[in-house]
Amino acid sequence: MFIKLLLAGILMIISSKNLISQNNMTAFINGKIYTVNKNQPMAQAVLIRENKIIFVGSSDEVKRMITGDTRIIDLKGRLMLPGFIDDHVHFISGGFYLLGLNLRPAKTTAEFKSILKKYIEKNKGKWITGGNWDHEAWEVKDLPTKEMIDDFTTNTPVFIDRFDGHMALANSYALKLAGITKNTPNPDGGTIVKDKLTGEPTGILKDNAMALIYRIIPDNTGEENYQAALAALNEAKKFGVTSAQDITYKSNLIVYQKLEKENKLTCRIYTRLPIASYKSLADAGIQYNFGDDKIKLGSLKAFADGSLGSSTAWFFDRYNQDTTTYGLPMDIVSDGSLEKWATDADKNLLQISTHAIGDRANAYMLDLYEKIENTNPKWDRRFRIEHAQHLRKTDIDRFAKLGVIASAQPYHCIDDGVWAEKRIGRERIKDAYPFKSLIDAGAVLCFGSDWTVAPINPLLGIYAAVTRRTLDDKNPGGWIPEQKISVEDAIRCYTINNAYAAFEENIKGSIEPGKLADLVVLDNDILTIDPVKIKDAKVCITVFDGDIIFQSD
Repeated sequence: MFIKLLLAGILMIISSKNLISQNNMTAFINGKIYTVNKNQPMAQAVLIRENKIIFVGSSDEVKRMITGDTRIIDLKGRLMLPGFIDDHVHFISGGFYLLGLNLRPAKTTAEFKSILKKYIEKNKGKWITGGNWDHEAWEVKDLPTKEMIDDFTTNTPVFIDRFDGHMALANSYALKLAGITKNTPNPDGGTIVKDKLTGEPTGILKDNAMALIYRIIPDNTGEENYQAALAALNEAKKFGVTSAQDITYKSNLIVYQKLEKENKLTCRIYTRLPIASYKSLADAGIQYNFGDDKIKLGSLKAFADGSLGSSTAWFFDRYNQDTTTYGLPMDIVSDGSLEKWATDADKNLLQISTHAIGDRANAYMLDLYEKIENTNPKWDRRFRIEHAQHLRKTDIDRFAKLGVIASAQPYHCIDDGVWAEKRIGRERIKDAYPFKSLIDAGAVLCFGSDWTVAPINPLLGIYAAVTRRTLDDKNPGGWIPEQKISVEDAIRCYTINNAYAAFEENIKGSIEPGKLADLVVLDNDILTIDPVKIKDAKVCITVFDGDIIFQSD
């Protein structure tokens, strides 16, 4: 019923869009425009009418086309690019992060406790969630425990995430409410970390074990989701993000529809619902690329394993840091559900994108995708692997051969690169984030942020892909430098390649006539400056659907 109502709502929106006046044109002149269009890579000027690009060329050509009421923006030599597309984002969660608890700045255990304590003092008795802590940034790299926070959280339930979203810390009160004790077994695809001497839960829950507590936390209200979405939209426009491929839930869809009806949706949303819900989409007749140019349905998200930081990414060989584990395949991998669901969803023309970080998880997904392709009728399925982080050399060529899209998040490279080697060792780490190898093999490589795991700013992602300088500045020449890519390739990964990954390369992702007028202007020419300075570049103007939605001072 929900999906049918959603279907009706989107159809209504398609037929009742508020378009800009037919005579309203805007000309951007005197710029350096990198179009990402191979047939016309560079230009000086762009002319748009309503929400579409109608001409790309020289400033003199555009000047001859303008009328008396044309709005003229002099770029004064600044660089214009297509609007950035983020290929992997937790959009509304990002809004909650902006509005709520932020533990990411903590660089010591003392700072971690201090920030949390101050936040709880203002929110006593409420569920405390989010946070995005990172123990690898602290002076002691050990995982936190409930004992660290119990003394100031006695009557307040706490369940705060590590920034990768694959483990979280619960206080004793939250464990009690969830009924988790030393006798509680690990669920499939999850781990309840327990003290080696006493057997008592330490408070750390990994992957599927986190659901034991999430299921008792009250859902956010519609108004809370709405305010979080507004905060996320405001953040996205500041960084030139005009499209986001979102890990979406039903409650988010309702918010996005409301925002579009109110003409407040300033970022195109390509939704990916949990794969377990595929049947409701299929039963409603929804297939890939369904919707309008603001909200799309028809793509699904699954998980094959966990994360490297939580030691739950699934590898062929054991972890160096913890030789008791290979990581964790998700329960839907172990029990066969993922293969069944993905095969059936693909028959119903729904796109599959699957989180896979460890080399074994990636190999498993390539095998599964190949099996589905050989079993089901042919169609332009565009399978995706989200992260594609650790790949055996023999599997890199398979991405291109099978047409599987590698959906990577380059900022993780310079973040994880600070500590990743100790997890799996020097030799295996050489196969981490193989961006150049994927491009050289002919695979479609896409980039995003994984916000809130990393900043939403695409310029930081481009900087990371081009320099691979880790955040601790210990790799000035780049971490695994042979995998550095060009600025042009990194821009393509944030624009036209991402549009392709969402079946939208014909309507956006490059600056050419007929495409949507989503554009970004930068204060510095990232194509020519020292790549180290790309991280300091800023967005001057963001154009969405033909309107300037952000302009810096």
